[in-house]
Amino acid sequence: MKRLRHFIAFCLIALVISGFGFDRWITRTILPDLALETSVTVLDADGLLLRAYAVADGRWRLPVTIDQVDPDYIRLLIAFEDKRFYKHAGVDPRAILRAFWQAAKNGQIISGGSTLTMQVARLLEAGETGKWAGKIRQFRLALALERQLSKQEILNLYLLLAPMGGNIEGVRAATLTYFGKEPNRLTPAEAALLVALPQAPTSRRPDRYAAAAQIARDRVLARWVSAGILPQDEASAAFREPVPNTRIAFAILAPHLSDRLLTANPAINIHRTMLDRDLQKSIETLLKSTVNAQNEGVSAAIIIADHQSGAILASAGSADFFDTRRRGFIDMTQAVRSPGSTLKPLIYGLAFENGLAHPETIIEDRPMRFGGYAPQNFDKTYRGAVHIRTALQQSLNIPAVAVLNAVGPAQFLDRLRRAGTNPQLPAGRAPGLAIALGGVGLTLHELVTLYAGLARGGEPIEISATNTISRSGGNPILLPGAAWQVADILAATPPPNTATLNQIAYKTGTSYGYRDAWAVGFDGRHVIGVWLGRPDAASVPGIMGLSDAAPVLFEAFSRLTELPTPLPPPPQSVLMVGNRQLPPPLQTFNARGDIDFVDLTRPEISFPPDGAAVDLGLSNGMAGTLVIKLNNGTPPFNWIINGERMGEPSFERQTTWAPISGGFVTISVVDAFGRAARAQVFLQ
Repeated sequence: MKRLRHFIAFCLIALVISGFGFDRWITRTILPDLALETSVTVLDADGLLLRAYAVADGRWRLPVTIDQVDPDYIRLLIAFEDKRFYKHAGVDPRAILRAFWQAAKNGQIISGGSTLTMQVARLLEAGETGKWAGKIRQFRLALALERQLSKQEILNLYLLLAPMGGNIEGVRAATLTYFGKEPNRLTPAEAALLVALPQAPTSRRPDRYAAAAQIARDRVLARWVSAGILPQDEASAAFREPVPNTRIAFAILAPHLSDRLLTANPAINIHRTMLDRDLQKSIETLLKSTVNAQNEGVSAAIIIADHQSGAILASAGSADFFDTRRRGFIDMTQAVRSPGSTLKPLIYGLAFENGLAHPETIIEDRPMRFGGYAPQNFDKTYRGAVHIRTALQQSLNIPAVAVLNAVGPAQFLDRLRRAGTNPQLPAGRAPGLAIALGGVGLTLHELVTLYAGLARGGEPIEISATNTISRSGGNPILLPGAAWQVADILAATPPPNTATLNQIAYKTGTSYGYRDAWAVGFDGRHVIGVWLGRPDAASVPGIMGLSDAAPVLFEAFSRLTELPTPLPPPPQSVLMVGNRQLPPPLQTFNARGDIDFVDLTRPEISFPPDGAAVDLGLSNGMAGTLVIKLNNGTPPFNWIINGERMGEPSFERQTTWAPISGGFVTISVVDAFGRAARAQVFLQ
């Protein structure tokens, strides 16, 4: 009865105010802050949600406007809550009079006189509904809001603030939570539930009280039918539609990229990207299945870009952002790692551009020593004379180092920088030939940037996930003819056995110690880079670019919405002939610089090197042991120290000797065919 008296008092006061004015009272109303905090959202190229962040107090209040909501929901909401919304000035005298008459006649409240504008006023101030003083305040604020805002702006506030159960506020947060979709297209049953929820958001939460939610929803549907707003056949289908009884978690797609955007631009509330939501989701699923087949601790990352526009279409810094065992929170698209052999195409491209070689040029694949640097092929075998085309396709190390030695590491690094990368060298070291085999640090993002430029005929481009795409400009990475020759070689590289596509120009790489496995490739439009390894840079024995990363690369290409785009035809400047038709200087590669060919048949003492001084602590009276190591030769080996043989012949390539005193020592070894090696060292 007390509640009824308060209601009647409010109705009387409202009638008096609405009838006689109080214009000054309304004008002096202090409005609450209308710049509402909304969840930061990251969207794909079509405006679909990739990720959302809760507001400061943990509520989900996603930005939404009336043009993003199903018009039928707006029509039905107004029909149920406030039929005269577009006619009144914030307070509806007719509704108040009707509510007063019904309360007086029935001795209880039958209907309220609250308008949608009054509900917005209450939500803005988080006011109570049961106290008449609060009603008067909402009444005053509603009139003030109508004077300063349009009807659409008031509806926008309602769509943002309407309580939908728990920490869910607003229509968009509700449709994503309960229906798993945006609010632009709703069924009558879904619209009715959204109308019913704000009236009692706690007791009608469908994820907790589905039965109560259904009763309230059906009551709204019945009202629409009785008012002739909803046809009976549509209502019958709506009554049969089940009420959702669980909450759907908000999407967390491209989490690393989203965090980077938020960190870089904290003042922006809506971050629009060029990503493709479906592709992003598919790629993240692919990475999860990939790492599940790997050892614990292995992570993976991928970037897919359109090298024609520079737009990044998908980016995953790990397989699972929340997988702490694999350190999924680390964004491996931005981590500096050794790129292994993935830089070899640029080395050969420079040789083509400088007129030092042609894809059909013959080059020697046999042991060489470049000053003090003696690289080996990954499989420790050598092919002899091969075409450069074959050397690149088989990723042979010796030819790549020989070509870089002729091109020069400085020019190579300059071209990397032209591509938009920032190659990292070991502190205090000048660029050396080891950069041909991965002795330089790059990120996956930088590697994809490099290959995007190669795919564009040597024209550099900046790849970006936002809509602010800008080409790098400046000098080309390679001239078009050299870039095409590189792409032509890579496109003819045999794909993995599991691949269902071809026409992909690609290269793999494995860093020293099996720490990183890479695969990066392109067709006429897309470029994709894949990385596998441990974020802590620990070794993963057996992991390789060809066997582990390349299948992921080709699977990623197969998940694009279109078939591979053919590579462009060769520029007119490209010489399309076989080896014998090449000019004589290009038929055989002429190695330059300080190069020695290593005879693998002869033994070689690798440690201690000839002329070295070895500190074994002998000068301090300590008993030291000298470790002696041998390369090449044919076992068994006879070891000789200062002219005296050490024990029996040995099949091992390493032995030890405990000297009695220091001084000069001559170490000799003779293999099974009588070939000898000698080193003189000083022990101390």
